[in-house]
Amino acid sequence: MTVRVCITGQPVSYSRSPLLHGYWLKAYGIDGAYAREEVPAAEAADFYRSLAARGYAGCNVTAPNKEIAFSVLDEADESAAALGAANTLWLEDGRLCGASTDGYGFTANLDATAPGWDAERRTALVLGAGGASRAVVHALVGRGFGRVVLANRTLERAEVLARLFGPSVRPLAFDQVETVMGDADILVNCTSLGMKGSAPLDLDLGKLRAESVVSDIVYVPLVTPLLKAAAAHGFRTVDGLGMLLHQGVPGFRRWFGVTPEVTADLRDVLVEDLRAKGQLEA
Repeated sequence: MTVRVCITGQPVSYSRSPLLHGYWLKAYGIDGAYAREEVPAAEAADFYRSLAARGYAGCNVTAPNKEIAFSVLDEADESAAALGAANTLWLEDGRLCGASTDGYGFTANLDATAPGWDAERRTALVLGAGGASRAVVHALVGRGFGRVVLANRTLERAEVLARLFGPSVRPLAFDQVETVMGDADILVNCTSLGMKGSAPLDLDLGKLRAESVVSDIVYVPLVTPLLKAAAAHGFRTVDGLGMLLHQGVPGFRRWFGVTPEVTADLRDVLVEDLRAKGQLEA
């Protein structure tokens, strides 16, 4: 019997999850299907509670429904519980279970692309205090970074987020970022700055140490102005596409019973899709 899964949220027309999971289904010869379901926030709780009745074995969840999905779970993994949000749901013995795999995707991408990025684990500098930032900060704390500096234009929002994770997370006003860049083992952009159609992120990257890694969770464009500037300075850079690819691994394993590989060929397929839609360059 075909195992059916879907991406949910509003909008989902832009999502590349069907392309990602469709690639794996074909690669492993699995009788499965991955669809799109437009699910407005007002209908989300009922949708997730009725996954089985709708013929789905599970789903992915994107904005604006991650917190709503978490609220209806029978069981949440540690990451989802810590974040109060879930992006991956599955059914287990009739129970609705959920996880947040964004943090896993973030660290797995770094492990694959910039080996040794966490060798020192002294200071991480994270820009932005939205939902994606929450997952990244949680992952960095879990990796054992002694200090995670969280910078945001609205300092109060950074302070609220920092309190969720304890004393190792330090809030910082955005205009003070360059004062701590010299301590950063890794700089992570979790803001929309540099995204296609948005203003670029204007920082003096020369203040970073030569060994620093620069990561941007944005992948449209694939090489953001921040990553271009970092590469010009000679820093190792990590784009956001790998985070998307790796975050899909735990869900696929739950739904289809196979742990898929993130390969160069898979990345090429998604890069070609970006190119075809004119989203490769800034």
